[in-house]
Amino acid sequence: MHRTPIGVLGASGYAGRELCALIARHPRMSLAFAAANEQRGKTVELNGGRTVTFIATDDAPLGDAEIVFSAMPHGASKVWVEKSRAAGAKVVDLSSDLRVGNDGNNIPYGLTELRRESIRGASVVANPGCYATAILLGLLPLVEAGHVESGATISVSAASGVTGAGLSARTDLLFGEVTENFRAYSAGNTHRHLNEMRAVLGELSCDADLLFTPHLLPVARGILATITVPLSHAITDPVALYRKRFAGEPFVEIVESLPELRHVNHRNVARITAIQAEQVRRPTLVVISAIDNLMKGAAGQAMQNANLMLGFDETLGLPS
Repeated sequence: MHRTPIGVLGASGYAGRELCALIARHPRMSLAFAAANEQRGKTVELNGGRTVTFIATDDAPLGDAEIVFSAMPHGASKVWVEKSRAAGAKVVDLSSDLRVGNDGNNIPYGLTELRRESIRGASVVANPGCYATAILLGLLPLVEAGHVESGATISVSAASGVTGAGLSARTDLLFGEVTENFRAYSAGNTHRHLNEMRAVLGELSCDADLLFTPHLLPVARGILATITVPLSHAITDPVALYRKRFAGEPFVEIVESLPELRHVNHRNVARITAIQAEQVRRPTLVVISAIDNLMKGAAGQAMQNANLMLGFDETLGLPS
């Protein structure tokens, strides 16, 4: 069977290595190149035991790939998206550069369960942020059905494993700083994923404010988001609402029990539940959403989008 050549830029980072591993296991893809300037010439072992040797980014044969995944740093990726397109490749950009709410208002936003039809056959797709994926999937059924109270504040407390911060050396991410610790960051509603979340909610005619506080967990991977949503009216069976909205979605699991990171890690799934809050004066829903930040929050979702762009079944090569 013919295998589609795929290139990876920024291949040495956590998401980039995850992409290389997914491509290596994909039944219809082959790795054309894996580019990473700082580790050019280095050979590393991927999950699953296969190896890859990185080349310099400037040496990447962009025209040899049918799709290029750009896992370059934020701010640097846009230029390489343009170079890849000029070479004739389609692109899935994992940075924030082209996301809705940033500079990508004309680029399909790759939240597959919301924008599937605009992704099919697209030449460039902006992959969502990891936090945005967990939070927006948790909000979609309520927002689309008009259940969020007008002018309300949706409050989100979400915690991520340290791989969400990238592979660069940072003192605050040393083992001694992270282990046996738990801390907030980007407090005061300043996280960069807020731009895309606000933009998507605005496109869905939701005028609620979003108050988001991320936290760093002393684990390698995974995101758990607790989303508190003021409702315009009480919902008798919120889980049923979520099951109806995500019926037939291969990578969304709606459950009665509380999602945990161990339920989603190394899988391209979002696991979600919704619970009526008690002992409050106004109808309020608590939504819990869990994903693997490197899979459904990054590489897995990027592969899901690439499958659609190539006309493949979107589940192909992805662990569910």
